[in-house]
Amino acid sequence: MRCRLPCTLGASVMLCLCALVAHAQDIHGVAFVHGTGSPGDPVADYWQPAIIERVTGVLADPANHTVVTCDFDQYAWEAGAAGCLATQLTSFLDTRRITRLTVITHSHGGNVVRWILSNPSQDSRYPRLVTSIDQVIALAPSSAGTPLADAVINGSSFEVALGWLLGRRSDAVRMQQVTQMAVYNSEQLFGTAGRPALPTPFRVLVGSDVEAAPWDTDSACGGYVLNVGLELTQAWLAPCSDGFLECSSQRAAGAEWFTDIGRTDGAEPLSHAQSRRDCFGLGALLRTQVDAPGAR
Repeated sequence: MRCRLPCTLGASVMLCLCALVAHAQDIHGVAFVHGTGSPGDPVADYWQPAIIERVTGVLADPANHTVVTCDFDQYAWEAGAAGCLATQLTSFLDTRRITRLTVITHSHGGNVVRWILSNPSQDSRYPRLVTSIDQVIALAPSSAGTPLADAVINGSSFEVALGWLLGRRSDAVRMQQVTQMAVYNSEQLFGTAGRPALPTPFRVLVGSDVEAAPWDTDSACGGYVLNVGLELTQAWLAPCSDGFLECSSQRAAGAEWFTDIGRTDGAEPLSHAQSRRDCFGLGALLRTQVDAPGAR
């Protein structure tokens, strides 16, 4: 809102009022969007309160946040996935009168968000979300899929071993096969090389390694058992990986925000479990980015 008035005392007062009104109209909110699956309690089971509280503490009103829970075992475009996400985000915008939204997403959630941003004509709610989302912070997104999804779908010996990580042959797992994501990225999703840019910044945090050892207390962050499992699956991935996704997949869409060891406390790597938890200063880094002026 811009006021053009003569340089008088009254004008100065009016300019201050204009600034206050403009500030009041800017209501910033944050949405946390989970990855593959359908967590029963996304706060406790997926993110944990510590990172949510750390990030939302920077908002003028910390209550202006939502933690999404949808059925991300479906293909990204299905009603239970992108449709559910659109419903919950639109309701959040309306209920809290949010004018500027930061979306923090993890893993396959990045593909669901990219579907909405890439296909605004597919749903009447999508255009509003495209204009309302100020930035997407994508934590270890599976933008180019993972060989582990191929292993599960192909029924190799990995199938049983990966049940704890991916679940069984769901449509979301089928979608995250490397060959399938290559097709979606070339035909239906924006943000990858040679494709149109996404309409809002898609900033990527890359997890580059897994460290899990009983004598290393850092291994407990994100869950020691999860990190041990991710260290095992990492043996079937490229050297640069978080135990679920290779770094090249995480970097395939949008722009790299940073690779873990470049900015985490103690230059610690972030496993796929740790990149959604308040590990090694991640919460503080997210908080700073959420509060960054002119994010779009």
